[in-house]
Amino acid sequence: MTLSGVLDLFRVRPNGPVGEGGKMSLADHFRELRARLMISVLALVVATIASFFIYDQLLELITGPYNEARKHLGDQTNTIIYVSGVGGGLTIQLKLCALSGVILSSPVWLYQIWAFVLPGLHRNERRWTMIFVAIAGPLFAVGVAIGYYVLPKGLEVLISFTPAGLSNFNDFNDFFSFTVRMLLVFGLAFEIPFFVVLLNLAGVVSGQALGRYRPWIIIGTFVFAAVATPSTDPISMLFLAFPMLALFLLSEVIARLVDRRRGRGKAQQWADDEVSPL
Repeated sequence: MTLSGVLDLFRVRPNGPVGEGGKMSLADHFRELRARLMISVLALVVATIASFFIYDQLLELITGPYNEARKHLGDQTNTIIYVSGVGGGLTIQLKLCALSGVILSSPVWLYQIWAFVLPGLHRNERRWTMIFVAIAGPLFAVGVAIGYYVLPKGLEVLISFTPAGLSNFNDFNDFFSFTVRMLLVFGLAFEIPFFVVLLNLAGVVSGQALGRYRPWIIIGTFVFAAVATPSTDPISMLFLAFPMLALFLLSEVIARLVDRRRGRGKAQQWADDEVSPL
């Protein structure tokens, strides 16, 4: 393949003219999709390869909560993380660097997704997309950070249940999956109140309804936190439930302000069995 052919694989816009109003043919859309996928995959491969050079730091980052929990336990419980199989070490390195590559390259492939969808959005939809990106991303990062902060205490509680005289050995693959699930649960949980606000902006949920069902929301939040946290310890549950409740209350306040601004709830409300003048 020639150099021009390789460059065409990464060309996100067609060489020829497009239709009226900047419209593209179906074939051009597929070419653009192919190019953006190629760019995303290339960014992922480069970020994964670069992660191999910081593998020691990544390994220390992922095992940090476990080492901290083991330090707090002291000599009460003999616990270690082990690698099983001849190729276990290589598997660990590939998994860890691949995950790091996905995270490091996320600005590139997320932008490619957004840039591919953007031309089909109206101006108002583009504005809401930018607001979504500006708020959802930091909320997810805060949730992951809190999950990483809570993780050592959750591990300490779980390991402390090991009976006296027994050792607690953990396969790294199981520990790695547990850690990733824990962080994802915290990150995604912090997005739920944000989606509540989006539903209110779409007119699906009102601030008055959120206030009416607030007791059930509180109970549901604690139940969700208890079920969702893989560690199943009360400390992790509370660290997840309390910030979620604060965000839910904030979303209710925002929903009420939006309703007041749009004039919702000002009209006379009628009972279910009452006949309207209309």
